[in-house]
Amino acid sequence: MENITLLIGIVIVTALVFDFTNGFHDTANAMATTISTGALKPKTAVAMSAVLNLVGAFLSVEVAKTISGGIIDESAGIRPEVIFAGLVGAIVWNLLTWLAGLPSSSSHALFGGLIGATVASVGFDAVNADKVVMKVLIPAVAAPIVAGIAAWVATRLTFRLAKGRDEADTAKGYRAGQIASAALVSLAHGTNDAQKTMGVITLALVAGGVVAPHSDPPLWVIVSAGLAIALGTYLGGWRIIQTLGKGLADIKPAQGFAAQTGAATVILASSHIGFALSTTQVCSGSIMGSGLGRKGGVVRWSTAGRMVAAWGLTLPAAGLVAAGAALLADQGDWGVAAVAVLGLGVSGAIWAASRRKPVTHETVNELNTPQGLPEEPVGVVTAALQAVAPPPAGTLTPAPAAQVIPAPATPAAPAAATTG
Repeated sequence: MENITLLIGIVIVTALVFDFTNGFHDTANAMATTISTGALKPKTAVAMSAVLNLVGAFLSVEVAKTISGGIIDESAGIRPEVIFAGLVGAIVWNLLTWLAGLPSSSSHALFGGLIGATVASVGFDAVNADKVVMKVLIPAVAAPIVAGIAAWVATRLTFRLAKGRDEADTAKGYRAGQIASAALVSLAHGTNDAQKTMGVITLALVAGGVVAPHSDPPLWVIVSAGLAIALGTYLGGWRIIQTLGKGLADIKPAQGFAAQTGAATVILASSHIGFALSTTQVCSGSIMGSGLGRKGGVVRWSTAGRMVAAWGLTLPAAGLVAAGAALLADQGDWGVAAVAVLGLGVSGAIWAASRRKPVTHETVNELNTPQGLPEEPVGVVTAALQAVAPPPAGTLTPAPAAQVIPAPATPAAPAAATTG
């Protein structure tokens, strides 16, 4: 192994911690619908996803090269403490959104952290703005839309092919298909997200003069990043699995199969090209598309709105936290130590807050109970789609009947007196 200084070692450990949080933050991408439809038991699902994330980490290094030599200029004087500050910003944002159960983008948290720390410490010239636009921002907008449309088309086609068949019989086949497609998403996630940490570690090695610029990640970097994301995946981000599996749309097995297949296709294609897109946004877009693709399907637009707001805030929020951390780390060794202590303190506080209302593999599918989210009225978009393609009879829950308040009873008139 290369001669690594203490500071670079701290950066590598912090990068692996981020990779770990990425794993449990993004487990929902592959397994939320598989768990919510009962295709796999929760612990079995996350174990399978962990193994395939590890395998996927070895399939490509194109995304890693986008991180290490793409969005940040390696020759601009980036120091290891700047990368450390960027990672702290990304980890803090990941934990905050995990606490809120929001499937925000771990990738964009990382990009925002690196960009914010670099701008605060070196300046805007150290950021390759054209690469940020072409390989981060454009995919961020396009990928969830493309995945949503693909899942919508696949869902409509799937239900059309199964028309007239008994739903209980077809559900068994689709659950098997869900397992296969979830495995493909997990593999794709490893090829995309694990590489981002590889790219950060490689960037730190370049900044410290350990490896030459534009180098591929060393084998030990690939192995450690793959193991870190696999471990995080196995522990399971149950809060976000709950949101994607139950809180965003009502998903049947056929829809889960369509959503996961569409998401895997988009992620694998982007990994091959070198686009460092957000797998979270892709999978969320696919779930919404499949939710709209089924006649009578309902998407919870309030939850979707919160997710989109988190997506928009991720880059600047992580960047601001990282910029503050970079300014502090620039003060010397005591600044780096202060950033580490503050980062650990904030992370510990977030974990303690999560224990007040924990979500586990035993309660992950309980969102629609009286203790979970209330049923949401049909939104404008869903209502418009249902007007074009009305749901089959019996698939929608009828609206509650209006309460009729009976008029007060009129006292009976006294009987007329009779004479005799």
